[in-house]
Amino acid sequence: MSKFNTNRTVRRLMRTVANAIAGAALGLTAVPLSGYAATPDSALVMAWNIDAISTFDPAQIGEVVTSELVQNTCDSLVDFDPANEAKVIPGLAKSWDVSDDRQQITFHLNEGMKLPSGNAATAHELAWSMQRVVQLGFGNAATITEYGFNKDNVKERIVASDDNTLVMKLDKPYPTNLILQAIGANRVSALLDMKLLLEKQVDGDLGNKYLATNTACVGPYRLAQWNAGESIVLQANDEYWGEKPKLQRILIRHVAEAGTQRLLLTQGDVDIARDLSPDDLADLDGKAGIEIKRVLKPQLFFWVFNAADPVFKDEKVRLAMRYLIDYDGLAKSVMPYLGVPRASFAQIGAVGALDEKQGQPFSLDLDKAKQLLTEAGYPNGFESDVLFGTLPHSAPIAQSIQQNAAKVGVKLNLERMANAQLFSRIRGREFKTGMLAWQTGVPDAHGNASRLVYNPDNRAEAKLTQIPAWRASFQNDDFNARVQQALLEGDPEKRNRLYYSLQKDVMEKGPMAIMFQMYNILGMNDKVKDWTWNGFRVYYKPAHK
Repeated sequence: MSKFNTNRTVRRLMRTVANAIAGAALGLTAVPLSGYAATPDSALVMAWNIDAISTFDPAQIGEVVTSELVQNTCDSLVDFDPANEAKVIPGLAKSWDVSDDRQQITFHLNEGMKLPSGNAATAHELAWSMQRVVQLGFGNAATITEYGFNKDNVKERIVASDDNTLVMKLDKPYPTNLILQAIGANRVSALLDMKLLLEKQVDGDLGNKYLATNTACVGPYRLAQWNAGESIVLQANDEYWGEKPKLQRILIRHVAEAGTQRLLLTQGDVDIARDLSPDDLADLDGKAGIEIKRVLKPQLFFWVFNAADPVFKDEKVRLAMRYLIDYDGLAKSVMPYLGVPRASFAQIGAVGALDEKQGQPFSLDLDKAKQLLTEAGYPNGFESDVLFGTLPHSAPIAQSIQQNAAKVGVKLNLERMANAQLFSRIRGREFKTGMLAWQTGVPDAHGNASRLVYNPDNRAEAKLTQIPAWRASFQNDDFNARVQQALLEGDPEKRNRLYYSLQKDVMEKGPMAIMFQMYNILGMNDKVKDWTWNGFRVYYKPAHK
């Protein structure tokens, strides 16, 4: 098919989806299913809230939505096994060797890989891509720099010894599997089109502005079209080295309202709805022609407090807020399909995580909250703000806490905003409190310990925007030391005990009240086959109709 015909087909498909969504938004619920065109067999059509997208640069993205899209357009060095997320399998690298001292990993790449532009995809481009993450210094640089790499040494310690061999030299004997999970299976190991990005760079940005609206990497799909706040089109990559995707296109339409997503799904105008409410899910569960799919993911939904705020710098105030959360009531009313109660920073299933009971010791206790507030010097409470985004569960959770807070004299002013605006405010430390989610990239307690607890530099100018502890202006020297101690502990049982102790202390003194561990859940037309995911990845490539 010619490029012209391909683009014309994409535009026609998007018009079909757009017209259906426009009709749904107008409440045209009386039109029978037969009045709507079925989704095309060659494409997967999703309704999803994608208003948080701001860039497709693997060095910069931090949003769950964009992470999923980039993971399906940019292969990583290694990957998580779809059937067992704790297992690492080959990706760009077909195999790897580890030195006896565990301080060098040599990756052997697949041969003959090409980029969508037709440019060669070798270990040299991959080394440059990983060095680029550190050199740009955006939030995702921490994924690499926390393991000893920095702007001064990265060009000597992540190197291509030939076209098909990448060598990673570590400064300490970190757990090998953790390095594979944290760096190798992360978006920071995407193989980018060095030649193209250097041609497109502006003021030495290494192609960052170009990647704000484009993809340029080795992967099964490429970004064919993005209309901000409207739609995404992913096109199968003809130059892909591996097994080809079964579907030619992934079409995603921005639909913020859960009710509209449900309507589109039941009418057959979309194949998948990603943001359904618990009521929608309960109603659709068991409905003919529709399946509800879910998997527990390493994403935590929490209420974060800015420790630079005069009120929330007091750990007793932060602890008091935890006792305003009706974990059990919200689990039954708001979250039955969306998540499970969790207060620990280490997600269920992670190495070193407390069990479900020990990892959630809190319950709604207004008397305890009042006592803690009195001890902190706020017997009559105080007034503050809560920022939250457009996730369907954010508003009812915030409202529930607001009502409980009022009973102990705390007035919480709620402010809802688009997710992109919320993330900008939180990352800029322009908040008092906020509600949002964070998802780790590894099935190990260190994944979240290194972000939700550890803060290497609390200065504002450090701009560690992808470290939530920094966003919260929270730094605890004791916690920092214990995170590093647990990371390098060679005895697995002792390492677990270090994490158990740290989790209990962070629940008492940390900068955020973690509330739920989330499910990845969706409603899907049963004509979609082989939808594949685990807690860490969604794999578009196997899906077909």
